[in-house]
Amino acid sequence: MTSVKFLADQKGIYGFCVSGHSSKDSGDELGKIVCAAVSSAVYLVANTVTDIIGDQADIKVQDGLMNFTVSNPDDATYKIMDGLRLHLTELSKEYSNNITINGGAKDVKD
Repeated sequence: MTSVKFLADQKGIYGFCVSGHSSKDSGDELGKIVCAAVSSAVYLVANTVTDIIGDQADIKVQDGLMNFTVSNPDDATYKIMDGLRLHLTELSKEYSNNITINGGAKDVKD
């Protein structure tokens, strides 16, 4: 199961943590496809925020884990993060046995 946790402040989402794998085992083809979809989406967002927008981010990547936190997000970054939340939320509706979503724009971190 892939777990996605979004980090938000008063302005919106400024980070996320994606952990786990969507596939149950090496024979779970659907899980592999879902895992690839999630991975592609989070890498697209991370690369866009850092390399296109130019925001600085703290990034940690390991097998089955990506932590991504922007310290001073541009307004465009908040919008891109909202797009990621929407995209992954819709995937989780379709593949609820593979993805769980926690946090978002209404969940403010103190």
